[in-house]
Amino acid sequence: MYKTKLCLGLSSSFSLPYEQQIRTLRQIGFEGFFTGWSREADIACYRRIAKEEGMLYQSIHAPYTRMNLLWEPSEETADMLAELIECLRACAENDVPLMVAHPYIGFERHDPTPEGAARFETVVREAQRLGVKIALENTEGQEYLATLMAHFRGEKAVGFCWDSGHEMCYNRSEDMLALYGDRLLGSHLNDNLGVRDYTGKITYLDDLHLLPFDGAANWEDNMCRLNRAHFDGPLTFELTTLSKRGRHENDAYARMDSVEYLTLAYARACRLAMLRQRLLTNSGE
Repeated sequence: MYKTKLCLGLSSSFSLPYEQQIRTLRQIGFEGFFTGWSREADIACYRRIAKEEGMLYQSIHAPYTRMNLLWEPSEETADMLAELIECLRACAENDVPLMVAHPYIGFERHDPTPEGAARFETVVREAQRLGVKIALENTEGQEYLATLMAHFRGEKAVGFCWDSGHEMCYNRSEDMLALYGDRLLGSHLNDNLGVRDYTGKITYLDDLHLLPFDGAANWEDNMCRLNRAHFDGPLTFELTTLSKRGRHENDAYARMDSVEYLTLAYARACRLAMLRQRLLTNSGE
């Protein structure tokens, strides 16, 4: 197997308390995890259990439901930025090296501005001070990602988190690793069926977060591209057992016992790691 850690994001869809999820993931075989952040989350507790279990606390996902306010300022913008800084501090206080952040949320607007990127400078300065890195994820509105990546080009505290499923639906299968693979800090690996609407309209309903090999992704191509990026960090998966509104692709997962599902997720992670190793070996690198 490819010599890398396999990590999975904790999820309320797994029907186990987060503390138990961490211990269960370790028993199954995963070597690390990530969590989300909120002002109510007990990050120190998750870190304590990670140390007890010998698990890597790979990253903390920053809040994203108000990220449009970076570009469309309102009276809530200051609090949104404060949340990002609090999340960075939680990373630093708990020895978590990476914060994952969305550049934007929304589907209708496509007008990033230099002023929006400048607002993010306060967050980046705090990341520099704390020694935490920020990985910007490819999401909807990739113009906003492009603006931030260009604005912070050469900034070691800012890099890229590749979401393989978002690439298929939100980015219309554009090769995001070709654009930002040289700044890759982490991954969110998952599958889906691409854009379903026959007119090509993109919505959040296509972002299924299926297990690898249960959707339409070309995983051999994905792993070849990841190898070309020379990424040596953990393979990190972001999955859910819940179907999107009006869809049923995840229903079979929801009928599984949580341990059964997580065991299947680990088997798929190992399969993907072995595919990557085979491709790497065949390439002679």
